[in-house]
Amino acid sequence: MVSRTTVTKSRRSNPTLPFDLVEDILYRLPVKSLAQFKSVSKSWKSLISDSNFTKKNLRVSTTSHRLLFPKLTKGQYIFNACTLSSPITTKGTATAMQHPLNIRKFDKIRGSCHGILCLELHQRFAILWNPFINKYASLPPLEIPWSNTIYSCFGYDHSTDSYKVAAFIKWMPNSEIYKTYVHTMGTTSWRMIQDFPCTPYLKSGKFVSWTFNWLAYKDKYSVSSLLVVSLHLENESYGEILQPDYGSVDVLSISLWVLRDCLSILSNSNTFSDVWLMKEYGNQDSWTRLFRVPYMGGVGSDPYTKALYVYEDDQVLLEYMMKLVVYNSRDGTF
Repeated sequence: MVSRTTVTKSRRSNPTLPFDLVEDILYRLPVKSLAQFKSVSKSWKSLISDSNFTKKNLRVSTTSHRLLFPKLTKGQYIFNACTLSSPITTKGTATAMQHPLNIRKFDKIRGSCHGILCLELHQRFAILWNPFINKYASLPPLEIPWSNTIYSCFGYDHSTDSYKVAAFIKWMPNSEIYKTYVHTMGTTSWRMIQDFPCTPYLKSGKFVSWTFNWLAYKDKYSVSSLLVVSLHLENESYGEILQPDYGSVDVLSISLWVLRDCLSILSNSNTFSDVWLMKEYGNQDSWTRLFRVPYMGGVGSDPYTKALYVYEDDQVLLEYMMKLVVYNSRDGTF
């Protein structure tokens, strides 16, 4: 027979988990939940605030990919976030997030890394914003003439455990010289490094494998002369990557993307688009064609403009005429 005293003690006792197990659970939680759990206890706050915890959380947490769509609503920008866990949820309800500065205008999303967005507000001013905990940091302004064209990219340098933004600027209106500046988070200024070696093709770069990557013209202004210019964040030096071998395909246009954490090229011809993946970064021989996607409108119709995501079942999310479409490579259907 169990005494009343024993029952009372059992009810009052609080079962506890070993701290190592608690730590392992916390590693796998999203940032928004961790920000709330800092108030549970001093030991939790100390653990979650530690930089080593942050690094491991980025490695092991189960994070879902999202698409962000900026929309001007009642004079203010709202970002709608759609989870990409499956092609079905792409069409699901979006989560609305308000712009951190409540402004009516911003130019571009210049990059994203570890859930942080780099928003260019105008040519000389940008912020880094984590929309899921609604915190942001302003970058120092670039002290350059207002009219100059700026190309930029945002990412993470694992060698120094820091976030970096690179911007290269056309120095004079009729010049082909592009000065490159790098800002490291935690500092108060921009540093000038080696000039950009080619003529850039598009403003926004892509961050992958600890490098920034832009399409650029090597000499003449044609699709065949385009190559990928990479900026390695560790030593801040430039490299070059050639396009895939398209064989006999007449490629009319290309664009640069990141799919499955690999550098990717979307190449367009008259009747279809090819999605290429560089499976080993920097290895020219590792370019692999993943999919050939026929144009939805037939011969001579508009090409796909963006390759956004590849699902585990080999379906690919594309942008076509300002709309999202999912192509099933296994049965050739949309």
